[in-house]
Amino acid sequence: MTQPLDNAALDQLFRTARTYNGYLDKPVTTEQLDAIWELMKYGPTSANCLPARLVWCVSQEAKEKLAALSMPANAEKIMSAPATVIIGMDLEYYENLPELFPHADARSWFVGNDALIHATAFRNSTLQGAYFILAARALGLDTGPMSGFANDAVDAAFFAGTKVKSNFISTLGYGDPASIFERSPRPGFGRFNTIA
Repeated sequence: MTQPLDNAALDQLFRTARTYNGYLDKPVTTEQLDAIWELMKYGPTSANCLPARLVWCVSQEAKEKLAALSMPANAEKIMSAPATVIIGMDLEYYENLPELFPHADARSWFVGNDALIHATAFRNSTLQGAYFILAARALGLDTGPMSGFANDAVDAAFFAGTKVKSNFISTLGYGDPASIFERSPRPGFGRFNTIA
């Protein structure tokens, strides 16, 4: 039976975790990137479709290429972070469904239905991006998810010749506490919730 996490774990994942704008001068290893994937891949997606495709920008060349396609403030964050991940979405994810969801002919649900393909890819790659954030936090790393980049240009630079489109990006590393400001408000349950 699943047991509630203790307060320290809840703090690390949610309550004291923050979105960082800068990072300590401490590298992130390939093993850590792999470990993030090995956790985030277990988060639920529709029919186990797993549409997210990740590009981990860790080399100077990759970071410069991504930074050049981002807003100036975000470019600075990308260049100072040990790694930045591009969370993309594969618009041909359904071709993998015979393997990933062998319980039914799930591929047939999507073929020829462009609206459903895109909606499913966007929703589920966004979910997988959230799983990335939680996996990184669970492993003792910090993130800085953001928009503020030219999607079409990033797609051409990093996903050329594929059906993958960028969703959002996130820096990754060991967050520098000096780079964040006071936490923005998080209203209580009664403000944004309804029990029907």
